[in-house]
Amino acid sequence: MKLIVGLGNKGKEYEQTRHNVGFIILDHYLKDKHPVWKEKYHGLYYIDTIEGEKVIFLKPQTYMNNSGESVEPFANFYKIEPKDILVISDDLDQTLGKFRLRTHGSSGGHNGLKSIEEHLKTDQYNRLRIGISTENRQNIPTVSYVLGKFTVEEQVILHQLMSEINHVLDDYFQLSFAELMNKYNHRK
Repeated sequence: MKLIVGLGNKGKEYEQTRHNVGFIILDHYLKDKHPVWKEKYHGLYYIDTIEGEKVIFLKPQTYMNNSGESVEPFANFYKIEPKDILVISDDLDQTLGKFRLRTHGSSGGHNGLKSIEEHLKTDQYNRLRIGISTENRQNIPTVSYVLGKFTVEEQVILHQLMSEINHVLDDYFQLSFAELMNKYNHRK
């Protein structure tokens, strides 16, 4: 069983903001399945079977800084090991249109990842970090930037990236995570 977590903030005012790219990616990946999201453990979740394996897709509804309050009970209840968790989050240190897969590491100052690490008591879970930085970021305070909505030009870049991310997620169910990183982290 796998748990795929898209990070974001609940509420209309946060829809289509840079910080909600985890929600956006999950919604795009699952759009053809027309998921019916259920609520449990402070999160919206959808369960599917992919490549013969049960997969839980989760959008924590705790606000970003408390994401671990939703991830931990799902992992505990369904007995999902950290190595079978993939967290999709925004990454202010990468340019929009880029992404990086990692098996562990620091939160990099990302409060959602920090909360998950605190609740799981480990940093040994998989991440898919989506770049959100653009030239527009200059002179904008970090909080205002990440909570700002994607511009029309940025939406075009994000939409192009989402097609590639769909391939990454499809491959996630067929390859080891090391193979997945090998395939995608070294692309230009």
